[in-house]
Amino acid sequence: MRNRECHPLLRGERREGRKYRNGFSSAEMESLSSICETLLPPLPIESLNNNNNNNNSSDAVKFFWESSGSQFPVPDKIVEILLQRALPEALILLRLILWMLATRFGTLLLGGSLCLNGKWPFINKFSDMSLDNREKVLQKWFKHRFLTPVRIVFLYIKVLCFIIFFSQCDENGENKVWEAIGYKVDNEVNTNNYTENDKNRALEKGIVEAMYETNLTLPQKLDQKGLKVSMDSKNNILKIKCDVVIVGSGCGGGVAASVLATSGHKVLVLEKGNYFTSRDYSSLEGPSMNELYELGGTYTSWDGKLAILVGSTVGGGSSINWAASIGTPDSVLKEWSEEYKLSFFSSYEYLSAMDTVCKRIGVTDKCVEEGLQNQVLRKGCEHLGLQVDYVPRNSSEKHYCGSCNYGCRRGDKKGTEVTWLVDAVDHGAVILSGCKAEKFLLEENNKEGGLRSKKCLGVMANVVTNNVTWKLQIEAKTTISAGGALFTPPLMISSGLKNKNIGRNLRLHPVLMVWGYFPEWVRDLKGKIYEGGIITSVHKVQSKDSSKVKAIVETPAMGPGVFSSLFPWESGIDFKERMLKYSRTAHFITIIKDNGSGEIRTEGRVRYEFDDSDKENMKEGLKQALRILIAAGAVEVGTHRSDGHRIKCEGKSEKELREFVESVYSTGGPMSHEEKWSVYCSAHQMGSCRMGMTESEGAVDENGQSWEAEGLFVCDASLLPTAIGVNPMITIQSTAYCVANRIAEMLRME
Repeated sequence: MRNRECHPLLRGERREGRKYRNGFSSAEMESLSSICETLLPPLPIESLNNNNNNNNSSDAVKFFWESSGSQFPVPDKIVEILLQRALPEALILLRLILWMLATRFGTLLLGGSLCLNGKWPFINKFSDMSLDNREKVLQKWFKHRFLTPVRIVFLYIKVLCFIIFFSQCDENGENKVWEAIGYKVDNEVNTNNYTENDKNRALEKGIVEAMYETNLTLPQKLDQKGLKVSMDSKNNILKIKCDVVIVGSGCGGGVAASVLATSGHKVLVLEKGNYFTSRDYSSLEGPSMNELYELGGTYTSWDGKLAILVGSTVGGGSSINWAASIGTPDSVLKEWSEEYKLSFFSSYEYLSAMDTVCKRIGVTDKCVEEGLQNQVLRKGCEHLGLQVDYVPRNSSEKHYCGSCNYGCRRGDKKGTEVTWLVDAVDHGAVILSGCKAEKFLLEENNKEGGLRSKKCLGVMANVVTNNVTWKLQIEAKTTISAGGALFTPPLMISSGLKNKNIGRNLRLHPVLMVWGYFPEWVRDLKGKIYEGGIITSVHKVQSKDSSKVKAIVETPAMGPGVFSSLFPWESGIDFKERMLKYSRTAHFITIIKDNGSGEIRTEGRVRYEFDDSDKENMKEGLKQALRILIAAGAVEVGTHRSDGHRIKCEGKSEKELREFVESVYSTGGPMSHEEKWSVYCSAHQMGSCRMGMTESEGAVDENGQSWEAEGLFVCDASLLPTAIGVNPMITIQSTAYCVANRIAEMLRME
């Protein structure tokens, strides 16, 4: 990694002399460091179970075993992340608990008799307690059923501590712990996949990167790209005129930009994330998550029940997704066209759009060589006589990359930043990265015969870095919101739109995971869990009469940071032993087509509730996934339930294994009043500004246009009427393709 080329933002950081933003008191830091040390304690090497060594270097294992979660810079980075990203009320609660633990009386309230001793002053504050007693306090709170806010504080610290400890790296892209757990960063670069565009930065002719500009140079750059720019110095407003402004550059915005630019319109795309090419990517988990994901990958629902992955870069989710390119299921198209009366989804227009999309992003149907997790899924299904299918991907059949979730360094995966957006800039579109939309410009619609009360004139935006202080006023004939299902609704609501469907009906494809451990001596299953295509196989869990799919079983991307943050913590030694098995602990995800729904009205505040049918389908998916792992030869299997729900398969009877599988259920989240709980995950967000045939049924009409504001369209996953039940990239792009073509036709008719 020392001589490896990558973007500075995606490289590790020098720790010597690094100053962290720290607004916590010394007492709060003392409590935080003590919690981190308890979660990941330094242990004597004699306590290591040699059977878990996995043939790793003894020096590396010794270093890991003796390392602590409290070592620099883990607590300091936790505080920095909290100050930057935590919700205000969550930060207040966390600091209150840390302050209480820094006092004897507060520790007594939270820790009970475990903090007592026989000497004056008879009560220890948390940091003065023995490691064993501190561990018992955390174990108690992870199980506590009533004061759940305390539980979620400890969970939040656990997640951040482990993500930082296992994913951080130095300026050379190295972490001494990785060798011990069997992890290696993907260093392969396949320059044969680089087109001439890749080598010269595919979007160079149209990209303006705000992070490199100033108040003086930004207007000049935009003018050079063919935009009409004027400056209102008195009000500090930079006015920009174009035909179409698009907020967002992902699966929706990228496609819309291509269609409208090739139709002859001057298009400006606003993207709050930064622009990276395949040569910029590093495959380093920590820096990549921090730069390419919303909130560095730590976005959660308000109650901590759901960990939500959202792309935040040029290309959006298509740049960091797992390449699965599955068409909209026929059953879903039938539901949308018949139950929701959206005949558009059963039309030749839509079916043809799916073909066009798949061709443009290079979808292939087979995989030449599968990675460990997909080998396990295929083997287990075949042993059980279950159907297992290849997953179409927007990459070549030979694509063997397990780090596409950090951007595809091989240049093989075809996100919008190397497909649709290239088409757009080739036809004069401009992409302004590092720019965040704040509100749409709306006025009363005085158009005679107008069906909508308002008219959209464009959007106000700000540059996200401090080097440009202009407020941007983009004036356009047509405005398109394509920021995704978590950002389009807050933007519309903050602009004054009132439709009751905006922000509601949010579907998340909630996911729970199961795992199975396959030691190196299981010879017919080769590789590590982070190698090979992320999703290349899928099993559909059918209802008993095969009339519907209850869940699908796929495989996730699991870098050491994400793995450790999601895996149940029972004790310090147990967790370290578990991490030594990291590279051969295969995971499956169960995805359901959720009937429950959520709400997002204010940015960063997702509320979500499960439907009873979702819990039943999730349970069936988990049970089937465990059966597949057992059939594939796992020596130990388990779930991510908070109590470390697991069983060693060796020596167990079929009855014992069956009873374990049947004991699985869909638990509540950490704020539920349940002793056993789980954290769900979501990588797909849909439906929060859904299409509807009337204003009461949807936030927008069948053309994607707001029922309230003429000239304002939505063109992203929030359009979808319901969840899909499969990876939604093809559905989003196909819907965007149709909507964008309809917008182009409307503009042509004006």
